[in-house]
Amino acid sequence: MKIAFTSRTGDTIDMHFGQADSFHIWEVGPDEAHYVQTLSVGEHGSDEEDRIAARANLLSECAIVYTMQIGGPAAAKLVAKRIHPMKTNVEVGLKESIEKMQEVLRGNPPPWLRKAMNKDNVSSFLDED
Repeated sequence: MKIAFTSRTGDTIDMHFGQADSFHIWEVGPDEAHYVQTLSVGEHGSDEEDRIAARANLLSECAIVYTMQIGGPAAAKLVAKRIHPMKTNVEVGLKESIEKMQEVLRGNPPPWLRKAMNKDNVSSFLDED
């Protein structure tokens, strides 16, 4: 599954979702993880709603977004697009976060994560647990 990270350098999750000018995208599975690309946000108007929508649209292929902080409206916009926001609250190593995610994937992932892993299969995502 694709995971986006808010990071200045690609090494640490150290940005607020709304202030990130780019997102580092990784493909993460239980046994392998690799960097895919960095997506630049660009300018999308001065209205906060437009900026949030632009970021959510940019990340539409991602199942999860790891960010240091995210506001309620932005989190809601991501969830509406079936993207799960993960807030770290403090700076965290990007590779450390990937390794922790892989441990969870190898074990018994919680229902929300199983759904995120099957993001392309809309019917499984909409099933209630």
